[in-house]
Amino acid sequence: MPITNVIRSSHPPCRRQALIACAVRSTLALSACGSSALYAQDTTTPSPPAQTGQAASNAARPEKAKNLDAVTVTGSLIRRVDTETSNPVLTIDSSQIAASGKPTLGDLVQQLPSIAGNATNPNIDNGGGTGQSAVSLRGLGSNRTLMLVDGRRLAYEDINSIPANMIERIEVLSDGASSVYGSDAIAGVVNFILKDHYQGVQLSSDYGESSHGDGNRRNFSFLAGLAEKRFSLIFGTTHQSENEIGAAARDYSRYELALTNGQIVRLGSSATPTGQLENANGTYVTLNGGVPGITTQADYHPYTSADSYNYQPYNLLQTPQERTNLSMRGTFKIGANTEAYLDTFYTKTASASVIAPVPIFANSDDFLISKDNYYNPFGINFGTDRVSGQSYNDFNTRLTSLGNRDYANQTYDLQVTPGIRGSFGDSSWQWNADFNYGKVRQKTENNGFLDYAGFEQAVGPSFLSSAGVVTCGTAANPISNCTPINIFNINDPNTIAALKKLIVNPVTTYDYSMRQFELGANGELFDLPAGPVNLAAGFSYRHETQTDGTDTPSATAISNGPLAGLCGVIEDCASVLSGGYSVKEAYAETLIPILANQPFFYALNLDIGSRYSRYSLSGSTTNSKIALEWRPVQDLLLRGTASQVFRAPNISELYSGTAGGALAATDVCDGYTGGHPQACANVPTDGSFQQINPQIGVRSSGSVPAGYDLKPEYGKSYDLGLVYSPHWVQGLSLSADAWRIHLNDTIVDGLDPTTIMNECYYSDRLCSLINRAGNGQISFIQLPTVNLGETWAAGIDSTIQYNLATANYGKFNLSLQSTYMQRYDVDTAPGDPSVPITHCAGTYCPVYGEFPRWRGLATLNWSEGAWSASWTMRYIGRTQVGSADLSQGYSADESLPGVVHPIGAYVYHNISGSYAFAKYHTTLSVGIDNLSNKQPPMFYQWGSNSNTDAYTYDLIGRYYWMRATLSF
Repeated sequence: MPITNVIRSSHPPCRRQALIACAVRSTLALSACGSSALYAQDTTTPSPPAQTGQAASNAARPEKAKNLDAVTVTGSLIRRVDTETSNPVLTIDSSQIAASGKPTLGDLVQQLPSIAGNATNPNIDNGGGTGQSAVSLRGLGSNRTLMLVDGRRLAYEDINSIPANMIERIEVLSDGASSVYGSDAIAGVVNFILKDHYQGVQLSSDYGESSHGDGNRRNFSFLAGLAEKRFSLIFGTTHQSENEIGAAARDYSRYELALTNGQIVRLGSSATPTGQLENANGTYVTLNGGVPGITTQADYHPYTSADSYNYQPYNLLQTPQERTNLSMRGTFKIGANTEAYLDTFYTKTASASVIAPVPIFANSDDFLISKDNYYNPFGINFGTDRVSGQSYNDFNTRLTSLGNRDYANQTYDLQVTPGIRGSFGDSSWQWNADFNYGKVRQKTENNGFLDYAGFEQAVGPSFLSSAGVVTCGTAANPISNCTPINIFNINDPNTIAALKKLIVNPVTTYDYSMRQFELGANGELFDLPAGPVNLAAGFSYRHETQTDGTDTPSATAISNGPLAGLCGVIEDCASVLSGGYSVKEAYAETLIPILANQPFFYALNLDIGSRYSRYSLSGSTTNSKIALEWRPVQDLLLRGTASQVFRAPNISELYSGTAGGALAATDVCDGYTGGHPQACANVPTDGSFQQINPQIGVRSSGSVPAGYDLKPEYGKSYDLGLVYSPHWVQGLSLSADAWRIHLNDTIVDGLDPTTIMNECYYSDRLCSLINRAGNGQISFIQLPTVNLGETWAAGIDSTIQYNLATANYGKFNLSLQSTYMQRYDVDTAPGDPSVPITHCAGTYCPVYGEFPRWRGLATLNWSEGAWSASWTMRYIGRTQVGSADLSQGYSADESLPGVVHPIGAYVYHNISGSYAFAKYHTTLSVGIDNLSNKQPPMFYQWGSNSNTDAYTYDLIGRYYWMRATLSF
């Protein structure tokens, strides 16, 4: 881990006078103009360790600024006094976190313009049920953004679980950093720097509610600290809760909508409570309402779209969650140059999600409703005979009598880090040794599902016994302990009673542990004319294990094949799988000052770093970086970095058990006329084939299927930028960085159905993952983790910051940060011209997420005496759904090719204000998020179930909040 200088050295900084002078001037300019703006870049001088509950600090005084300590900035292992280096780092401090009013760190960090794509958050319907928030820098996925706490790996990558009241600042490095931090830091790093010392007590409580009267939140936090000469102790606790918001509570999400033949239509599921049955002549019928008991064919009418089932009211726009965190940090000086420390964090998160009652698709679910079922009025088989593989007529229904399905999640996250650190006498050298232990346990109760094995028996052959009792099986072979079910009339009281006996509530568990030991040191090697050469080096050993489990007996009934461990109807349980791996690493970084105080070379520094990693499963690799910092004049910094990036398959990609589900996707074989037999097995070639259900059954798994050797991904990252802080405009800072990332052998964690179908259809790859029934309908598609092609991303980041202090109107701070996405391309089959490259920049890509060309974040802060206020504007640029390029195979209209649906630019306004009652040590704050109550744009069938992009836009609407903070 990077070593921060918490033990102050008496070694004088005289050999770094030129650099310190620059840092001093920056510090004085900022202190004169007020606090830094939200997301200010490379301008905030790190705060000194000692703080009090009333934020007293002498850091801004000139006489103190001369004694600035060297610190490590995220992206480097070298301790320096410079706050502007070759690393493009954004900083968010504790005051900015408080001013934002955001209930969780996920809500705050996911606003960054450098965030794109599909980063998990609690507003993802049917996908954010654990309450987790992740970060996807550059849209490359959360698995390529490394999460750190004080430079150490976070065991559970849910930034909502990090206690906000313990944070000193957040540093966001938007550059590849595999040479510094190892695997996973391809897109960058988010480093949460916690308070080292705190003196006093702070209590805070807030409440929020949407303008619709829902989505209530309640937060409470307590922080207490004691800092003495030899020891310090900080204790904190937080409790957060947020209520659910249902999709039916907003007009835009009450129904799932689609754009078809230029018209907006309501979609619904063919799995309806009255059933959708394919009769003997191939037409579809559904049961009339109010029919009691045993049905006849006369009780059915032709099925139309009006009979489809609206499942939207059961989805959630906001996941209900409750989170409690306990944190403790302590230090104890063993001697003049040695200090022991202990960091402990524990979080318990309870969350839940709700979805519609269990759907039944006889063919997709691979079960048979027998023609000899006593209640079958049609006299034909429905579904699939799993023994012979023969498929028969379709039968779809929905078991509304069982009630909704819901998932109750409990997540327990513990991270403990004991360590010892110190310095070698009066030298510049410091060392650190620590042990980082993390333990995560997640338990999910899946309620309202169906025992698949018992259900299959109950809808199989049945007969009326001599005793007048309907019995499972045949007269020659009756089945004991089985009650026949009249699946043709699920609302009949006898059917409801029989179905309720088959309800199962399986429990799945996820256990993860991490053990990491790290030893490192850094300091000055020798002097050059331009200054000392610095070196940082260290060794790390990490071991990770993961186990997925289930209490459902059926999970072990089928031990091989694509259905391994599945039970119930598709998605109600998972398989048992466990494994682990270890990695040994050695790393070094050196900073070489080449020139200083020369014409056109106020400073010229070279930074070189390298890391060797040896994985027990993925082999060994060495990744290096080289960075150059050039100040032609004092006010201007030009910087450039070239890095090798690397990511080994993570523990979840290697050892996640099989789980079932259903995803919306269009069968590539709709209207098939021949020519692709592997992709369209059993599909008729006369063009008549149509997909029946808009959702396709899937089997996701981190385990790799036979024939697919999962390898590490690797590539290169480049950054070229400048920082300009003109001395003639006090408080002004400008920066711009052009970046580019190229990734090979991209690891795709859980492919999507569309990609698999296209790969098979166009290039005969991944065809074994598609499983079709005898009538051509897709039974399910396996979604494994595989290496798939190359990824390119490129763009430009820029920041403008201006601080102004006036005599009569207070202090103002303006910050404008933006990201321009120049390129985001994915080539799943390099060298194969039959598979087109997917171009995502400026569009919404169904697989990878939304990539507007422009994103921005502007903040205006003002303070005068006891008053302060903030105005934040978040800009999401224009984008589009669909592509006019027919080779992309992506149309906004599900019936017409090449249709483009434009999405206009969005601007969200958040405002807040505070007043400090100094006499009572109390600050009251109020705020409004989404001031103009903007409704998210409509994506129709290409969005999530909420018809929009829940990863990018605000789903809740105008939101009011207030907070009281007491410090003493």
